[in-house]
Amino acid sequence: MLGAVAVDGWISHRDAGNTASVMQDRLLLGSARIVAEQLHVEEGAFQDRVPPAALELFESAEIDRVYYRVTTGAGQIVTGYPELALPGGPLQPETPVYFDTLVRGAPVRAVAYLQPVLAEPAVRPVIVEIGQTMNGHAALTRRLWLHTMSQQLLLLALVAALVLFGLRQGLMPLLRLRDTVAAREPGSLQPLSFEAMPMELSPLVHAINEYARRLDQYMGAQRVFIQNAAHQLRTPLTLMTTQVSYALREDDGAGREESLAAIRDTVQQSTRLVNQLLTLSAVEAQDRGEPAEAEVAVDVVIRNVLEDLAGLAQAKDIDLGFEQAGTGETVVVAPRLAVREIAMNLVDNAIRYTQRGGIVTTRIEASAAAVTLVVEDNGPGIAPSERERVFERFYRIDGGDSAGSGLGLPIVREFASRIGASVELGTSPSGQGLAVAVRFEASPRAAEADVRSAV
Repeated sequence: MLGAVAVDGWISHRDAGNTASVMQDRLLLGSARIVAEQLHVEEGAFQDRVPPAALELFESAEIDRVYYRVTTGAGQIVTGYPELALPGGPLQPETPVYFDTLVRGAPVRAVAYLQPVLAEPAVRPVIVEIGQTMNGHAALTRRLWLHTMSQQLLLLALVAALVLFGLRQGLMPLLRLRDTVAAREPGSLQPLSFEAMPMELSPLVHAINEYARRLDQYMGAQRVFIQNAAHQLRTPLTLMTTQVSYALREDDGAGREESLAAIRDTVQQSTRLVNQLLTLSAVEAQDRGEPAEAEVAVDVVIRNVLEDLAGLAQAKDIDLGFEQAGTGETVVVAPRLAVREIAMNLVDNAIRYTQRGGIVTTRIEASAAAVTLVVEDNGPGIAPSERERVFERFYRIDGGDSAGSGLGLPIVREFASRIGASVELGTSPSGQGLAVAVRFEASPRAAEADVRSAV
């Protein structure tokens, strides 16, 4: 509340200054018009009499100096103070121009008014200037501000008293709820009873019960995940045991080398599965909504990923390509690890599930609003009915091939959700294969750079 009053005090002081400025400007304009209305030409010369009423408008308890100046269209001073400067820029007839200046070392608020000489059309309009020092302005600002702040402080004292009284009464039901929660058995996720709970605490009790329900679902999902992971790890280990036993019994050198090659492939698949499990576990351990630490250029990350996977693509004789569209920067606000894991899993999946001799293309589309990473292939693709299920952990279409683990796309979605990106599956433009698009929000710096380049 003190912070709110402080902010309101700053705003009130600014508004009081604006009000004082409006009042001062109106006085200046009124004085300038009085002087302008008295201007006339007699016998070819301007009469320089300044009416007393033009200066009496500024009478107040504060001591202020008032300066005036009347200048002909040719720049000749008719009357007034020469040190009162002219405003910058051209003037329009009967259109006041307000400006700040210095006169004799003191700040002055002034108005310039261009007045045509109606009785003498041949005479160019004259410039009437009226200026006033800022003592009265400052005093009026202070009075307005103190009046507002006194009301705010009185309201603050009244609300503070009511808050203290309300806290004493309102915390009693909350303490009773605390005792109820503290008395529960460890590990119990049963919902809290609404009986004997005050109405104002029902949203809190409902939120606790809802959290307990979601926590129970999460723990159940973790149990299923652990069971699936154990099953996925047990299968290659059993296969490896069989392959080792066969290699030990094999007397033929060629057969033994074939068994060792099969063991190597099984170890590689198991290593990849373990790495994916560790990656998934690491991303789940992060706090959702955790702010990104730095900006990262997506195109640089993609090039590094393609270099790392070039050997795998070459082994399957796959044409691995890279394209970049758009004129914007590819900078996004996200952890570099998240962007790399998304790209690595997408390109790795495309290579593994594309037939020998196929094509895998990685494309970046950059704009002021977003940076989109698209990975396309001409492999078997994914049917529309299966595109949501492939994000389930360990799910593989029709059992999948033995090279996949069913964790690539779940890892992609998990990382994307953590950094606020979206993942969409579609069909490759060629009509065959899969196209996966990940849309990142562009960095504010990249958006500003794009706007500057457009301008």
